Amino acid sequence: MNKFTILFLTLFLSLPMAMKAASAKEKKDDTRYLAGAVPEVEGKVVFSKEFQIPGMSQAQIYDTMTKWMDERLKENQNIDSRIVFSDEAKGTIAGIGEEWIVFKSSALSLDRTLMNYQITVTCKPGNCLVELEKLRFTYRETEKYKAEEWITDKYALNKTKTKLIRGLAKWRRKTVDFADDLFMDVAVAFGAPDTRPKTEKKKKEEQKPSIITAAGPIVISGADKKTDVKVTTDEPAQTTVPAATLTPATPAGKASADMPGYIEIDLKQIPSEVYALMGSGKLVISIGKDEFNMTNMTANAGSALGYHYQLGKAVAYCTLSPDQAYDAIEKADSYTLKLYAPNQTTPSAVIECKKIPSQTTPQAGQPRTYVGEIVKLLMKK
Repeated sequence: MNKFTILFLTLFLSLPMAMKAASAKEKKDDTRYLAGAVPEVEGKVVFSKEFQIPGMSQAQIYDTMTKWMDERLKENQNIDSRIVFSDEAKGTIAGIGEEWIVFKSSALSLDRTLMNYQITVTCKPGNCLVELEKLRFTYRETEKYKAEEWITDKYALNKTKTKLIRGLAKWRRKTVDFADDLFMDVAVAFGAPDTRPKTEKKKKEEQKPSIITAAGPIVISGADKKTDVKVTTDEPAQTTVPAATLTPATPAGKASADMPGYIEIDLKQIPSEVYALMGSGKLVISIGKDEFNMTNMTANAGSALGYHYQLGKAVAYCTLSPDQAYDAIEKADSYTLKLYAPNQTTPSAVIECKKIPSQTTPQAGQPRTYVGEIVKLLMKK
């Protein structure tokens, strides 16, 4: 038997073993990522956790969460991750975040997506509800996806809901992990021990004391009530809580000379009301300056606000369904977005946009998404 025959037999016999080992390596226990792992509320993806903190007043919880959210969003080190709304009397805090989710990193490659999200906290005496929603992904700069059309049970699971769909699995896993990590951060802020593996803990959290400690057990509840976790701390409650220093989230703005009854908003401090309107209100795209020759259309396939890293500017996304006429917006260099609150006949917000040329050509029969640099934002008084 010559050396070539021996080499062939060695490769032939070792190939099935290698394939079996690779298959075993790729096989993961995805139980926690299956049906219900990505919760939906009225068709929208909303991760939520309710924290019961006995012995803490609404003011204490509000101050704790304000400080936590401010620090958590600043970790992203960009101006678009920040608190955008706060109401101490109602105990409500809202923030927007933008950060990288890494799927795989090596010396030769980096696979990641930019994720935008909104986080809302509602504080009550002895109780705190944290909601993570409006998740949007930007992959390879030009591919944009909504959580509702990308990681839900309908799209990311097979028909029997027993397996993750290959290709979407990494998105669903990482998003669920992100939500779990964020909720654990909240628990730690209230004095609960960090139960994450040391390799997953944030370095600054391993030695940093909690912001405040609760007087009794902290009960963390998921929306489905199946993921309830009771965490008890023996730390004594603090009798005083330093008041957080807040910068007004919604600027007063200046009166618009072109549109009476509207004020011009600083683009670095876009109010949360505008984000809410983009998701729930009616959006009309107006093209042209002449009132009698103006083209109006609705963005009936979706809309969102974001941040363009290359430009360093706030941008607005609007998507037309395949059956809509798009010739006018294709030819336009600029356009105006008018946001209408439900049952309103005048726009609550007006966004003037400069169209950013697309890097790709949409395929026939597919929705078309247009990105516009926001040059002016007006809000109704």
